[in-house]
Amino acid sequence: MSETKRRVLITGATGGVGSHLAQTLREDYDLVLHGRHPENAPPGADLKLADLDAYDEVLALMDGVDTVVHMAGAASPESSWEAVLTANIIGLRNVLEASREAGVRRVVFASSNHAMGMYDRHEEWPVYPHQLPRGDSLYGVSKIFGETLGRFYHDEHGLDVICLRIGWFSEDPLDAAEDVLHAMWLSPRDCTHVVQRAIEAEVRFGLYYAISDNPNRRWSLTNTALELGYRPQDSWTDLSETPEDVVEGGAEVPDTWPRGS
Repeated sequence: MSETKRRVLITGATGGVGSHLAQTLREDYDLVLHGRHPENAPPGADLKLADLDAYDEVLALMDGVDTVVHMAGAASPESSWEAVLTANIIGLRNVLEASREAGVRRVVFASSNHAMGMYDRHEEWPVYPHQLPRGDSLYGVSKIFGETLGRFYHDEHGLDVICLRIGWFSEDPLDAAEDVLHAMWLSPRDCTHVVQRAIEAEVRFGLYYAISDNPNRRWSLTNTALELGYRPQDSWTDLSETPEDVVEGGAEVPDTWPRGS
């Protein structure tokens, strides 16, 4: 007799990363898909509609859920305070509280490289998960809040919370010219793998960079490899006809970072 599949709720399943995961995780898990834009739902999907700032609507998503993969929220580093307050702060609190009330085992939280982005703006590398967070935007600050709130829910309520500091998710890393974006590229295949490991790993709380095997990366993947078992398979240089231009210490980052990223 086969084991019962974990029931996994993906919030933001109509967004870029969420819609990708909705396709690539469906063979391994019993997926529940949440979104706000049914026109962008995967073909044949039964999309659950809910506003994240409405607690009762969020709680209604949690029936029988083992793991929440929380991808929903304001996603741009140029998001306004109003946007991150509603979607990334109130919305995340509702997801964590509803998970606690419903007895969910684990929340995988889509944090961001922008939680540490001031290190990148000022080219202060390498960056390790244990360093003090330094948001480069209100969006980055909202992700720091999310990591801290997740830590509280783990410590206070025993909820598993795995925070993934996602790099730059893109089908084609050559769409951008900036070295810093190449360095933090997360391929679709590696994205699926790191989320699967975040769902399944034994560790119960942690902050983890989620980036592909790029030779010029400046952010440590050591704990992602050791604690989650993540083994990235892709590198942006595999898709480039020219080799990496090696710059000792890392190539400069625009002073306007993260604008336009």
